[in-house]
Amino acid sequence: MRRSTLRMRLTLLYAGAFLLAGAILVVLMYFSLDQWLERRPGPALRRILMENLVEPAHGHPLASENIYAALLDQAERQRRDTLHNMLGWSLAALAAVGVAAAGFGWMLAGRVLHPLQHITATARRVADRNLHERIALAGPPDEIKDLADTFDAMLERLDRAFDSQRRFVANASHELRTPLAINRTLLEVALDDPQAPPELRQLGNTLLEVNQRHERLIDGLLVLAGSEQHLTEVRHTDLAELAARAVAAVPAGPVDVRADLSPTPVAGDPILLERLAHNLIDNAVRYNRPEAGWVTVTTTTTGNTVHLTVENTGPTVPAFDVDSLFEPFRRLNGDRPEHGTGRRGAGLGLSIVRSVAGAHGGTVTATARPDGGLSVTVTLPALR
Repeated sequence: MRRSTLRMRLTLLYAGAFLLAGAILVVLMYFSLDQWLERRPGPALRRILMENLVEPAHGHPLASENIYAALLDQAERQRRDTLHNMLGWSLAALAAVGVAAAGFGWMLAGRVLHPLQHITATARRVADRNLHERIALAGPPDEIKDLADTFDAMLERLDRAFDSQRRFVANASHELRTPLAINRTLLEVALDDPQAPPELRQLGNTLLEVNQRHERLIDGLLVLAGSEQHLTEVRHTDLAELAARAVAAVPAGPVDVRADLSPTPVAGDPILLERLAHNLIDNAVRYNRPEAGWVTVTTTTTGNTVHLTVENTGPTVPAFDVDSLFEPFRRLNGDRPEHGTGRRGAGLGLSIVRSVAGAHGGTVTATARPDGGLSVTVTLPALR
């Protein structure tokens, strides 16, 4: 059964209270009328006397006891008929008025709850679009008005907080990337010098690798921070096409990457979705067998959802440790270089995948394969 709404519950409470009050009124009226009606012969006295006290020539007169008993019996029958008719009509009227009360209660509850419906609609628009809209409910200073004003104050604080976070991400994007780009340029220039000694070249390559790692770390942090906010761009795109680009970007190596991609139309940010596919495939290649390893990438559509599944061989992952892999800076088996490509990751790949999927209204699930490796599936709403 569908969960009853607040409007339905208010209607039932109103109609139930009205019916209970009406039933109590009918019972009181019944007992009051029962006490009010006299048990003595009433209007039927004259008719009974005329029928029974006849002249001897036309019939047999009744004794006084018989006349009195007949009068009492007739009065009791009239009394019972009166009470029965009153009870029947009262119950019928109560049922009719109860139905009318339920309809009136439904309309009254709808009118009372209309401001709440306005608050709910505004909250949904704010969640789907931006935090700049306000409820601005007009009306008397009652409980619903206080709720709307409190919600507006909360939106104001959230709007300022998100604006501050966006400014921080934008500033960090510039302030953190710029010195790293300068360092990389200086190192590359120094390594291009043919007269540089071998010790300097070795030191330069080491520093360049560290610089590249810092660049990947900062880039991952900025993507993670941006994906946890609302989407700035939503376009129609094909998740299979984005996955194909990510597969094509995988460098040649000992890991065999296979793809079985069918059209999977979605609505979202193409850059973030491509980063999602790239992170999944890159992790699957990095954490793999040093020899005879493979990665399979598939996209499917089921009903109103699309699925991107990346499965790989690799080290055995305990089932209880799978969920923790989506936490930031958590690496598989210490990120040992003997697995896969040997590149050391920043521990943000799956965290970014989960954040991007959540920003698009999707989910990510992972299961450990019995022979080693993982099977990670991203589920997103299909484009209608």
